[in-house]
Amino acid sequence: MEVNIEMREIDCRGMACPQPVITVKQALEEMKEDELTLIVDNPSSCENVKRFALGQGCSVEVESRERDFYIRIQKGRPIEEAKIHPKEEKVVVYINSHLLGVGDEALGRFLMKNFLKTLLELKVKPDRVILINSGVQLAAEESEALEMLTKLSESGTEILSCGTCLDFYGLKEKMRVGRVSNMYEILQSLLDVDRLIKP
Repeated sequence: MEVNIEMREIDCRGMACPQPVITVKQALEEMKEDELTLIVDNPSSCENVKRFALGQGCSVEVESRERDFYIRIQKGRPIEEAKIHPKEEKVVVYINSHLLGVGDEALGRFLMKNFLKTLLELKVKPDRVILINSGVQLAAEESEALEMLTKLSESGTEILSCGTCLDFYGLKEKMRVGRVSNMYEILQSLLDVDRLIKP
């Protein structure tokens, strides 16, 4: 990683997720200047950095140069979401497998489908459903659970799938609900949660 403080430019090309997000977080905390430019070389990192910076109250401009993305970030004040959208409790569902429980695979698939279907029946829906490891298969095309996740998304629940996991299973292009996330955002969600449900 090359950092030029005077030029306010940070080169994150070649970095694996979520390092670009962590890098820009550290830079925003330490920098004295009002602006910086982050360079990344893949769309996922670009989107993750942009989303993080916007969440910190910054303004963001993205310029594509051949295969690279130059992300210009103007520093702002952090947004206090709790004051804008007050809620009594933040609930996150963390799913790290496409199966529910240990044992027969067919039974595990059936139980996971019923688990998600039951979430739809609850009066209070979770704020987020986080999918990691083989759990990302639930958000891909031809998944038996896709209908339930889609309905949860339509009801206001945010569906996050680990980008590294999607790449591992070759499912990034087959994801049909929610959005691609990264380990930094996932860990931050787990730290900020009031109630965590792990089936």
